[in-house]
Amino acid sequence: MREMRRVVAIVAAAALTLTACSAHEPDREEVATSQPNPAPGGPGVTAASPYPFGSVQQKAPAVANGEVPLVRRITTDKPYVFLTMDDGAVPDPDALQLMQQNATHPVLFLNQKYVKGHEAYFKQILDATGATLGDHTVDHPNLKGKPYEFQRKEICDDADDFQRGLGVRPSLFRPPFGNYDQNTLRAAAACGMRAVVLWTAAVNDGHVQFQAGDKLKPGDIVLMHFRKTFKEDYTAFVEQAKKDGVTPVPLADFLG
Repeated sequence: MREMRRVVAIVAAAALTLTACSAHEPDREEVATSQPNPAPGGPGVTAASPYPFGSVQQKAPAVANGEVPLVRRITTDKPYVFLTMDDGAVPDPDALQLMQQNATHPVLFLNQKYVKGHEAYFKQILDATGATLGDHTVDHPNLKGKPYEFQRKEICDDADDFQRGLGVRPSLFRPPFGNYDQNTLRAAAACGMRAVVLWTAAVNDGHVQFQAGDKLKPGDIVLMHFRKTFKEDYTAFVEQAKKDGVTPVPLADFLG
C-alpha cells in the first residue's frame, strides 16, 4: 500500500509539471508573433510596433478624372516617417540584415531592368522584412513630356513583370527623377496604381538632405537608393530618425 501511494504521488507530480509547461506555451507563441520580422540580436526583436503593421491607417485620395493622386508627404499627427528605396541597381548583400535589424518597412520602387536576374534577392527582402513593392517603370526613363502610350507601357509592363517574377503586383508608383505630367497620372491610374509618390527628404552619401528644415518631421517620405553607399545611407536614415524622435512605418498602411 505504501508503495502504491508513492507511485500515485509521482504520477500526480509529473502531470502537474506537464500542465504547467503547456500553459506557458501560448505566452511564448504570443511573444513570437507580436514581433514583426524578428532578427536575432537586432533592435527589431524588442521594439513594440506602434500599431498592427499591415492594417490600413489612412486611405489615399480617390482617383479623380482618370488621374491617380500625387502624394509628397502624409498628413499625420503621429511621429511617423516613411522610407522608400529606388531602382535596385546595386543589390547590397547587407540590405536584408540591416532591414531586419531596424524594422524600417520600406517601399521598394524598383525597375525591371535592375530586378531581372536578381529576383531571388528582392523576393527575399520583400518576404522577410515587411517591405512593400512599388513600381518605378521598366527602364527608368524621364516620363515628363512623353506620349501617354509610352508612359502606360513603362508603368504597366513593370507591374506585370513583377507579378510574374516576384509574385506581387505593385500599386504605388514613383516616376523616375520625380518628373511627371498629366499623362503620367492617367497612365498610372490605367495600370492600377493607387498613388504617385514623391518625397520630402533624401539620403545621399551617408547624409540626410531635407527639402525644408533640418530634421525629419511626422509625415515625411524619405528617398534613398540601392547604391554602393547603401549601408551608409541606410544607417544615416536610422540614426536621423532616432535623433528626431520619429518612427519608420509602412507607407502602404497610409495609402490603403
